[in-house]
Amino acid sequence: MSSPLPAPFPLARPRRLRQSPWVRELVAENRLHVSDLIWPIFIHDRDVAREPIGSLVGVDRLSVAEAVKEAKLAKNLGIKVLALFPHLREDIRNADATAAIDPNGLIPTVCRAIKAEAPDIGLLVDVALDPYTDHGHDGLLREGRIVNDATVEMLVEQARVQVEAGADIVAPSDMMDGRILRIRQALEANGHHDTLIMSYAAKYASAFYGPYRDAIGVKALKGDKKTYQMDSSNSDEALREVAMDIQEGADMVMVKPGLPYLDIVQRVSETFQVPTFVYQISGEYAMIKAAAERGWVDHDRAVMETLLAFKRAGATGILTYFARHVAETLLEGGR
Repeated sequence: MSSPLPAPFPLARPRRLRQSPWVRELVAENRLHVSDLIWPIFIHDRDVAREPIGSLVGVDRLSVAEAVKEAKLAKNLGIKVLALFPHLREDIRNADATAAIDPNGLIPTVCRAIKAEAPDIGLLVDVALDPYTDHGHDGLLREGRIVNDATVEMLVEQARVQVEAGADIVAPSDMMDGRILRIRQALEANGHHDTLIMSYAAKYASAFYGPYRDAIGVKALKGDKKTYQMDSSNSDEALREVAMDIQEGADMVMVKPGLPYLDIVQRVSETFQVPTFVYQISGEYAMIKAAAERGWVDHDRAVMETLLAFKRAGATGILTYFARHVAETLLEGGR
């Protein structure tokens, strides 16, 4: 049934519903809550507590001990989930990404440490090889090509190692075909029936990933990622990718990047009605920070406006580097 047409002016005056803060709050269609936020953090393997990331103002790489402190802070702020990303020394990276499947590697180590001190915090772990390779790709590189099936086998082992260390959600961000099914099968076979999979189901080859690559230490990507990440001109393709991942056992799906792909967030949310997440990625964060530093936009208003845009488009939750700041702001405002 279609909505009735509004009454004509002056019987209808839409500004009545905007006349004061309490009225606007009363009729707000979308709200942002601390529980909507997932906080991505970067962990490094060097003997220094915190290391600023130049291209992500206000974001540091953390030692394992500092990551544990951030987990406790997240709990106090009401943030339910941390997303963990590693920054490894160059001498640990190689073409075969062997550090990705090391049970005593950086991410398994930080998972165990956080679970020991803050067991109620959910841990989301990235399943991809780019932080571990010396060429910066999400998969194994053979004769100039990213090989799909051999990469998937590595991802399955990576996911198993991370889950056995305490990860609650595995989030394959690699965009290899068939990896959700193989990971789900392996988790079931190893008794990890309750482990969640949040698939980066619609991840686009984007110009906005630069600061993230800086954060994880990818200095010189060899080639590009267009043979496995999606073409920014495509929308229907995203629905096919999401459908495949749901059928293969994903519990939740993600669209990445965020603002340039609000239409995809809306289509995925409305079409599949499954938990749909969005990643406000490093380039989006950096642009707001840079503009705010120059006085071109109001920092807090811009942040809140973009996060509400994700909610308005249908996002269940948001991965954002602004998570701590937003949580503190919402708590101060009593929301």
